[in-house]
Amino acid sequence: MHEDHEGPEQHGREAPSGRAETRSGRTETREERADRKWAELLQEVRVTQTGVQILFAFLLTVAFTPRFQDLGQVDRSIYVVTVLLGAAATGALIAPVSLHRIVTGRRLKPETVHWASRFTVAGLVLLLCTVASALLLILRVVVAGSTAMWLAAGALVWFVSCWFVPAAVLFHRTRKGR
Repeated sequence: MHEDHEGPEQHGREAPSGRAETRSGRTETREERADRKWAELLQEVRVTQTGVQILFAFLLTVAFTPRFQDLGQVDRSIYVVTVLLGAAATGALIAPVSLHRIVTGRRLKPETVHWASRFTVAGLVLLLCTVASALLLILRVVVAGSTAMWLAAGALVWFVSCWFVPAAVLFHRTRKGR
């Protein structure tokens, strides 16, 4: 998911070979850079795809358990939202693979990496919402009163703190340093 935020102003001299040196000291062509970013993105997507697929599969089985019939309307609604979020996360995290397969061989690797990165970020946000919603549903069954909402909110804050805050801090620091 490393979508480099390097603009043309960050590239050094371009050699006759088409290679350009970036601020990081890498010397690579546009295509080499896209290949590197694609390989990194695929590794990241593999990890998240596995997690979301396991979670989604588990969610699909819940409706067929004996206790599901005992759920009230609010919990059933939370379940429906959770399943839809899981389906959306699965779709977004698989999208880079189908996009790549469809456009392979058309010399669109940099554009493919850009779109795949956006799908991956959207998939992570949807996965975050799926996990928070699933936690809320489970905790409403296990814990009394508004405690479930507070625990799910705490977990949501934790996930945001782990998944997005460090990236936002790093991005902000590099923007200030320019």
